[in-house]
Amino acid sequence: MESGAPINLGVSGQNASSVIPFSGNRPDLTGSVSYPKSVNQWFNPAAFSAPACATGPDCYGNLGFDALRGPGRDNWNLSLFKNFIISEARGSRFELRVETFNTWNHTQFQGDANNGGISVNQGAGNFGAVTSAFDPRQFQLGAKLFF
Repeated sequence: MESGAPINLGVSGQNASSVIPFSGNRPDLTGSVSYPKSVNQWFNPAAFSAPACATGPDCYGNLGFDALRGPGRDNWNLSLFKNFIISEARGSRFELRVETFNTWNHTQFQGDANNGGISVNQGAGNFGAVTSAFDPRQFQLGAKLFF
């Protein structure tokens, strides 16, 4: 289990971050931050607006760096093993293994905005929406023969 990663919001279009590399222009916070935590709205995008001087090279919003939190993760992986003795004298055996990843099949949104998990650019059509999720439940079956 882990809490959500910090999310750093940006501003779409021509702004300081495109004129000054790695400057990280951010929007203005104009309301209180709330988290509906749905696919279409992980956070409330109405609480943010573009800075008044969104096209100037020296324009920065008042929102702090990494001010929001993305979705956390509650991932359970389980393994079951069973050994079947073939010959005790020779030490040979057969091992059967079953493994599951994301065992309870919880939908787990990707919260790392740097890897495309949440739309973080104010002004984008899907601002605040979750754009990807981790893999669903997976099974793995294995067998091994020791002789």
